[in-house]
Amino acid sequence: MENKMVLKYDMPLIEGIIEKRKSQFTIDVIVDNELVRCHCPTTGRIGNIDLSGIPCLLSKSNDPKRKTPYTVEAVSLDLGKSKEKSWIGINQNAANRYVENALVNGLFSDMISGYDSVLREQVLGVSKLDFLVGHTYIEVKTPLLSIQLPYPEHIKTKKVGKFKSTERFIKHINELAGSIVNNQRAILLICFIYDNPGFKVEVRSTNSDFVKSEVQKCISKGIEIWQVNFSISTDGVRLLNYFSITHNFMERD
Repeated sequence: MENKMVLKYDMPLIEGIIEKRKSQFTIDVIVDNELVRCHCPTTGRIGNIDLSGIPCLLSKSNDPKRKTPYTVEAVSLDLGKSKEKSWIGINQNAANRYVENALVNGLFSDMISGYDSVLREQVLGVSKLDFLVGHTYIEVKTPLLSIQLPYPEHIKTKKVGKFKSTERFIKHINELAGSIVNNQRAILLICFIYDNPGFKVEVRSTNSDFVKSEVQKCISKGIEIWQVNFSISTDGVRLLNYFSITHNFMERD
């Protein structure tokens, strides 16, 4: 599949080195030999990686009053001195913007086509789903609890516990399945801002068996599960590929 630009930045991203993750919302980064407190766009963990000392990409805010002038958009498992780095996007909110741009420009034609509208944040039952595309609801999930890439030897890891918060996912997937009563299709889109060859359900939750049964029930009702891989660099975000993983989604557990 052609490597297509879905978002070009007005200003190129800036490279820095992470000093330490200070909180759910902030990361201290060394930028041009200066320590700067930056916004972390994901409140959850980023795999089991110790972020200290690894390279990152930053976007600069246009708001001079913002307490954190930069947002950490991506991290890399490569050494800071490496000239050619591979980046892992961590901005889960921005992922929806990338998906929207791809939908508006018809870049997912093998997944969905023939629609005349792309609507964001549509209320369905007790949920608010990410997109209504024509008559198809699409909910986007951007997993970061597990980084599904080989770790180089220099990467430090941390011990992590089981994931506890599955209620929102279960609610959304059931609303998606219920939407098929009035719509032809419903899609759960698993989104990665790096090149993941095939999603694996690696992270165990405290109720994994229940989650698995709910997913299987929803698939039996007709929901589709697709994966999309984007790539991020200093100049923008590109679409790498996308493909259906409906039939082997839970087999990867």
